[in-house]
Amino acid sequence: MTAIANYLLYLLMSGLVLLLFVRVYTHLTPFDEVLLIRQGNLAAAISLGGALVGFSLTLASCIFHTSGYGSFLMWSISGLAVQLLAYVVSTRLLAMTREHIESNNVAVGTILGAISLAVGAINAACIS
Repeated sequence: MTAIANYLLYLLMSGLVLLLFVRVYTHLTPFDEVLLIRQGNLAAAISLGGALVGFSLTLASCIFHTSGYGSFLMWSISGLAVQLLAYVVSTRLLAMTREHIESNNVAVGTILGAISLAVGAINAACIS
């Protein structure tokens, strides 16, 4: 029964940390991703989707490589900070503004999503 309880606890904690990530990430960005996605904005969907998958890679690595719930949460929050920092730095360096995503510039959404995936993969690999 402990394996099932452990699974459920990690699943619950991962879900909560992922929700926290989405809340913080969407608050950090200067546009409303959810509204834009509901309106069919592909650039916003690609950008947010890349961020979700990138951060999920970090969460998966945290589950695999940490030995307890406390260290899982510590590494997860560290990964969250790295992912947010990557967004801030990349949008500043590449001079990407809210208008790019709001006007459905798929190229900008794609590069933001790709940066998030790359950072998430590297971040996941570092947690070992």
